[in-house]
Amino acid sequence: MTIPPKSHTDHYRRIRQDPKFIALSRARGRTSWWLTIVVLSGYFLFMGVAASDPQLLHRPLYPSSHISLGIPLGALLIVAGWSLTGWYVHRANNHYDRLNQSIIQESQE
Repeated sequence: MTIPPKSHTDHYRRIRQDPKFIALSRARGRTSWWLTIVVLSGYFLFMGVAASDPQLLHRPLYPSSHISLGIPLGALLIVAGWSLTGWYVHRANNHYDRLNQSIIQESQE
């Protein structure tokens, strides 16, 4: 492993101490934890219902339906995960990356 030159070390230290960088890091962390909690809560809730009351998920959607309630709920859970992932990618590309670029540009001045 190569130790970066002193000028690079100072440059990285300045960036890490920049209030914008600190705010960006905290915002990304909060968003990541929030999304993690939402997605895992949905999966654990679904699995909890499947384990504790499987007949609830086995009920038909409507009286003559051959599709049980669990199938669309499971699909909804998957689509919600995809949607939240898409939202995060959009947020990262349009907000976090802009902040990141401004921090880098300001640090080079």
